[in-house]
Amino acid sequence: MHRTNDTVRCRRHLADEAATLAFGAQLAASLQPGMTFYLEGDLGAGKTTLVRGVLRALGYGGRVKSPTYTLAETYSLPAFELYHFDLYRMHDPREWLDAGFRDVSDGRAVSLIEWPEKAAGWLPPPDVVIRLTIADEARDIECEAASPRGAQYLETCCTHC
Repeated sequence: MHRTNDTVRCRRHLADEAATLAFGAQLAASLQPGMTFYLEGDLGAGKTTLVRGVLRALGYGGRVKSPTYTLAETYSLPAFELYHFDLYRMHDPREWLDAGFRDVSDGRAVSLIEWPEKAAGWLPPPDVVIRLTIADEARDIECEAASPRGAQYLETCCTHC
């Protein structure tokens, strides 16, 4: 973890799927209701795998799939609800409103949003932006705080970065 111009960042190399799941578990440990995460990366970069790691660490034992066709999956967890959005198939940012998602920033849920640029201008602002990059068979991940809450979160959960 490091600070650049008062921005908190965490970078890590993820050697395989197990490392991506483990990093998701690390992210899960400090989640608080009301947080929003933007997940950025090409197709196959590991965004849904990361979400699966978060959910497993939070005690969810069911199937975790990419909501590419449904746009959203909701997981009811003991501490909060977690929304996993995949906006890849959206063609117009207003589809976010048409789908009835405007209420996700009510402060009671955690939102993990893949392809946030597809609903630019309509989404709640992120606390943390997570970028996954394909590096041969591995992945590189960078988490960047986008709010004071996100900075505090990264300082707590990424002390070993």
